[in-house]
Order: sequence, then structure tokens, then C-alpha cells
Amino acid sequence: MRGGAPVRIVIVGNGMAGSRLVSELRARDRNQRITVFGAEAWQPYNRVLLSSMLTGAARAGDIRLIDPGWYTANDVDARLGAEVTGIDRERKVVFSADGDVTPYDRLVLATGSAPVVPPLPGLDADGVVAFRTIDDCQAILRHAETARSAVVVGGGLLGLEAARGLAGRGLRVTVVHVAGHLMDRQLDAEAGDVLQRTIAGLGVGTLVGARLTAAHTEHGRVTGVELDDGTVLPADLVVLACGVRPVTGLARAAGLTVDRGVVVDDRLRSVDDPFVHAIGECAQHQGNVYGLVAPAWEQAAILADVLTGGDARYTGSRLVTRLKAAGIELAAMGETGLGDDEAEVVRFTDPTRGTYKKVVIRGDRLVGAILLGETGTAGLLTQLYDRVAPLPADRLGLLFPGLSAATPADTPVRIPDAATVCDCNNVTKGRIRACWEAGAREVSAVAAQTRATTGCGGCRDAVEGILGWLDAQETVR
Repeated sequence: MRGGAPVRIVIVGNGMAGSRLVSELRARDRNQRITVFGAEAWQPYNRVLLSSMLTGAARAGDIRLIDPGWYTANDVDARLGAEVTGIDRERKVVFSADGDVTPYDRLVLATGSAPVVPPLPGLDADGVVAFRTIDDCQAILRHAETARSAVVVGGGLLGLEAARGLAGRGLRVTVVHVAGHLMDRQLDAEAGDVLQRTIAGLGVGTLVGARLTAAHTEHGRVTGVELDDGTVLPADLVVLACGVRPVTGLARAAGLTVDRGVVVDDRLRSVDDPFVHAIGECAQHQGNVYGLVAPAWEQAAILADVLTGGDARYTGSRLVTRLKAAGIELAAMGETGLGDDEAEVVRFTDPTRGTYKKVVIRGDRLVGAILLGETGTAGLLTQLYDRVAPLPADRLGLLFPGLSAATPADTPVRIPDAATVCDCNNVTKGRIRACWEAGAREVSAVAAQTRATTGCGGCRDAVEGILGWLDAQETVR
């Protein structure tokens, strides 16, 4: 506080990290003066659900994170479509493209990431779109209306979700991936091969170990892509999903320490300036830059506590990845490679059915897992991984529901109230039960109170199962 005046907090970035921080702050303190800058003109939206727009399951308004009137109702100065162009740390002000100079007491960088666009010939042609924002998604959909074939460059999470969405619209789709197997950051080679067979059955072709060298164009319009072995793939639409890079230009220009991201301490402060913080995809903590929603929201909650006088500390996040593509069930977490001599690996594979399951155990603790094709024990594995808890002696129960006392946590009757059901928002079964007891009988009502299901959406089935079980128990009574 400055002589009793409200603390001025300026947040640069209104995406999933920045907008969550705003709501977390307002939940704790109604008096702070909050200004949030968003380079996009859109209200905050759930970037994780962009692929659902490609499939037609959602429209732009369906994936928004807050209601349009929320900022006004909560006295937040939201500057949408306003780019911040500079920071003066000595004067404690930020400059925006519209000429405004905005003072701050605490500055938060939540600038996120930008898509990687390879510096190759032809990628500036009409019909080539990087997949990152709502505007990108709408551009892809416009091109898809007349396109017959598409090439998706990148076989990671976003690329596969985009490819599946376009295939569902009737396009011939080929994924070009530079690594030797799909989703190489989350899966081992065998799982990647099974996934490749699975998506082939869904109408998506793949070329792994292939590098794009150029896009072919005609009259400024893309007509195909050329690979490093000379292969030319015809394409009316090229979607770039080749990865992202943290947006750190403002931080660098302001003299802050930047490695891959803005380097922060356990209070999410810049290591150079205690009045500047960073969260989300632009922040680097203990050498890690996280690219998923759950860590960003965890950081937002911790920083909100810090900025309102609390003593919270960020100690890092344990990542659980889920692929959100129709016809594919996939969950992966932790160390998924072969493991070292001290690691115990339990594995099952059935490529013809698209099934691959693997757990990596060290010191009787789960340190990694892959579930592809059948994810019935994903809830159990997530809990064991998050809690670093001892494992049951019967390892098969970790892979197959019902084979041992390690009954999957997705079975509502067996989930303890302390178990986390929604990892993105840290919602336990106990909170869901409390909502139900207070009258919330639909998933939407629980989501409104707890935010469960509003992140990656992977917990929706578990939440529905819990509510259904509670309804049944009431009927029995």
C-alpha cells in the first residue's frame, strides 16, 4: 500500500494465465486497482478447447472463460486488443501501442507463447495458417470449406487435434512430423507407433522423420508442400503446429533475466526485480517452462496469494497430458522413456486394438505412465503420481481396471473425498460432493462453483460419474 492507496497491479497478457490471475485476485481482494492488457481483442477463452471448434463441437462463444460483463462488474480495467510495447522499471510504468502510459506497483508478465513458423519459402502464402488463436481457428475453418486436402506440420498434441478435426470435416489429411514418432515429448517410440496406427484408422495419414523444406504456391495460394526427400504433398490448406516459443521480448528489453522464459523464484518474482512477476508459458521456474493449463492456473493461484499478502510458494508442477481428439483416448505423465536400471517398467501392448499401457516405477513410486486406447485407470495413476504415494503390490491393477485392490479412482464409490478429480483446477471429490449436497446436480452447476471440467475437459466423465453415483445413493435412501 502507498499511504493507504489501493495497490496498482498491471497484468500484461489476458490469456489463460493472465485472466485466471485476475479472477483469483478479485476473489481475495476487491480493493486492488487491476489493469489487464490483452493483445487479442477477444474476451479470455480456453485455448485448450480450440480443437473443438475445428470439429464443430463448439463456437467461439462456447469456449470463453468469463462472461462479457465480468470485468465491468468486478471493477477491472480490461484493455482488449491493446498491445504493451515497453516497460520502464525505474519509473514503474508500461507503455501501450495506443500511446497510454500506465503506472504499476506490481507488474505481472503473462505474455504466453507464440507459434513457431519455420523460415521456409512459401509459408506466407494464402492457405498457410499457424494454429494458436481463435482467429487462426476461424481462418482454418474458412479455408477448410473449399479445401480438399490438408497437411498439418507437427505431430504433437495440437497438431494431432487439428488433424483429427479436419479429417472429421472430410478433408484428406497428412501429418508431417520431424521426429521419429508422434508426440515424442510425451510418448515412447512404441506408444507413438500404436498412436500412428490409431489415427490412420481415423482417416489421418502420417509421415514421421520427415522435414518440411518449402510450400508450393500458385498465384499466392498454397498448392502443396515439399519434404526433404523430394516428396511433394498436394495441399489446399497447410496448418502449422510445429511448437511454440515463450514471448519474452518485453522482458528482455526491460533488462530482466531471460533464458527460455522469464526466470522467476518461488514467489514467481523476476530474479532481477521484486516488483515484476511472471506466470504461465512465458515463465521459467527452476529450469522448467510449462506449456499446459494446469501449471499456469496453479501459478496464478499462488501469485494471487502472494500479491494479497500471503506466503504461498511455487514448488513446480507435475504434468499430466491428455489428447483431446475424437476416437482417441490418451493420457501420459512423468517419465515415459525406457527408464534406467533402477526403474521397474510394466507394459502391455495390443497394436491391433490400438492399446498401449505402461507404468514406470522407481523406489515403489510411480514416476511415469502412458495409457493409450483405454484409460480406465488414468484417475488412479494421476493420484499416485501427484501424491508420490506407495503403490499396490499387484502392478497389473495399475493398468487394468478391477484386477486388484487398486480399483480405478474413476469409480465414484472408491474415490476418497480427498482425491483430486480435476487436476487443472485442483478440485477434489469432496468439493464436488459438497456442491451436490448444496443442490448442484448437473456438471454445469458444479463447474460454475468449482471450475471443474473447464480446463482440458478430461475430468468431465469422472465428474458426471460422481454426480450420477450421488443421485443413485439418494434414490436408494
